[in-house]
Amino acid sequence: MNASVPRITVVGSINMDLVIRCDVLPVPGETVLAQSSSEVCGGKGANQAVAAARTGGQVQMVGRVGDDAFAGTLRENLQGEGIDDSHVLSTNDIASGVAIVAVEDTGQNAIMVVAGSNGRVSVADIQAASDAISSSDAVLLQLEVPTTVVIEAARIARQSGVRVILDPAPAPVDWPEELLDVDLLCPNESEAAALVGLPVDSIEEAETAARILHKKGAKNVVVTLGDRGSLLYDGLAAHRIEPFSICPVDTTAAGDAFAGSLAVRWAETGDLLESVRFAGAAGAIAASREGAQPGMGTRKEIENLWRSKQ
Repeated sequence: MNASVPRITVVGSINMDLVIRCDVLPVPGETVLAQSSSEVCGGKGANQAVAAARTGGQVQMVGRVGDDAFAGTLRENLQGEGIDDSHVLSTNDIASGVAIVAVEDTGQNAIMVVAGSNGRVSVADIQAASDAISSSDAVLLQLEVPTTVVIEAARIARQSGVRVILDPAPAPVDWPEELLDVDLLCPNESEAAALVGLPVDSIEEAETAARILHKKGAKNVVVTLGDRGSLLYDGLAAHRIEPFSICPVDTTAAGDAFAGSLAVRWAETGDLLESVRFAGAAGAIAASREGAQPGMGTRKEIENLWRSKQ
């Protein structure tokens, strides 16, 4: 086990989530009366940074906020979680990223994202943060910032022998093959289906997708399957990871909690399978609570749930 505190760099989006709770998500053309609305700090990048920090990582965030009223709140939120925001740049003449998150009573959600300042994160920004990336134990990436930025961050990390974890969300229409040159790819079932062009509606189909993605370049692939747990393919064998039994409330950031916690645990132990099981507990806790970042568990809470199945 790594005796030092894992150093995690997250390159990605920083959003303000406008969360609307309703009985049932509307279908196109339908108007529904919602129960409540709230403003919650989010963005896949920031969510994963918070998850890693709460799991015990020393976290640096690389990204951008705008020049609107949300910018200060977003930055203060990162700082309040103990996250180093020295590589979070302020961007003139554009608003911070915003996500409209509709959550129904089952916990399922529908999300619309306006990139805002996240779309201004540049290759130059990544190069300016190269020292932070190269000195990390792991780099966490997602796709709510330009693809060129993700590719550059992964390149710098690989050159320095730093582990690269990519959450391929949202799955792009055009998928550059070089994005798959990562140590771990962690799509959910719909993202995995989009990446391989095949349905992923069962454990067997998840394994097929994972094997295809491995052949295309990903060293390890874990497909998260919601209430069915997850499937890890490590290049040698497929491993089914059973789910934790929870009552879903809001699944918005379950995948982000999973990725952030996995990065920290993998850096600590070097044991990917154990880390996936540990991360499953983090994802379950996040799905059982309301709000993306507010619902994420602490290290103690994650360990308690994880150990309950040992």
